[in-house]
Amino acid sequence: MKKYAVITGASSGIGVEFAKELAKRGYTLIITARRKERLEQLASHLPTVCKLIPADLEQEEECYRFFREIDKLPIEVFINNAGFGCWGRFADSSLERELSMIRVNVKAVHILTKLALKNMQRRGRGYILNVASSAGLIPAGPYMGTYYATKAYVTSLTRAIAAEQKEMHSRIYVGCLCPGPVDTEFNDVADVTFSLKGISASYCVKYALRQMWRRKTVIVPTVQMKFATTCGRFLPQEIFVRIMGHQQKKKGTVK
Repeated sequence: MKKYAVITGASSGIGVEFAKELAKRGYTLIITARRKERLEQLASHLPTVCKLIPADLEQEEECYRFFREIDKLPIEVFINNAGFGCWGRFADSSLERELSMIRVNVKAVHILTKLALKNMQRRGRGYILNVASSAGLIPAGPYMGTYYATKAYVTSLTRAIAAEQKEMHSRIYVGCLCPGPVDTEFNDVADVTFSLKGISASYCVKYALRQMWRRKTVIVPTVQMKFATTCGRFLPQEIFVRIMGHQQKKKGTVK
């Protein structure tokens, strides 16, 4: 019987690496992103069967359309990876871009997590991994406020669902990946330059999958980010947020 793995945002960065790693493990892949040509290019280099479903997950109906095409398949792994960030002072940043981010980072993740969970409940097993960020473990991030808020939503929602599944003694895993800086196209899209050295997308994904198989709910790939998010619990939030604002301000030019 075929093993199916679904990856959203599969056309670049972390999504590409998830596709490579899951292909090595013998999964038949279902990959989606807006750019069909990127999906075709990726599929041509993978040693497995790939089903390509181009979709713009910012659009609610596109989320439902995408899932209608796969819902009859026995999905074993669902990687909710599509998302992006943007940088700037809240008063000056583009409202439409922020709303677009909320639709992709929050609404699409919410819809697809629920639909994937219902699909897996029919067989009583499966893995759902939501790609969040270490930003989701921090009270706030001035100059990337909306992005931090979207990732806080993802981590909070994921933890709640995971707790429900564990209480039910379910065989369905739900977790979130919360990396710090990763060397991907994220920087260009968000128009930022990270002040901290990023890890490779390949390392991030390999670590994430190892922890996913071990059923770790919140996955933080580096000691540095584990230390930062843990220490933050013991600082007054106002001070911690101010420190984060200082770090975020380094990523761009505030006018």
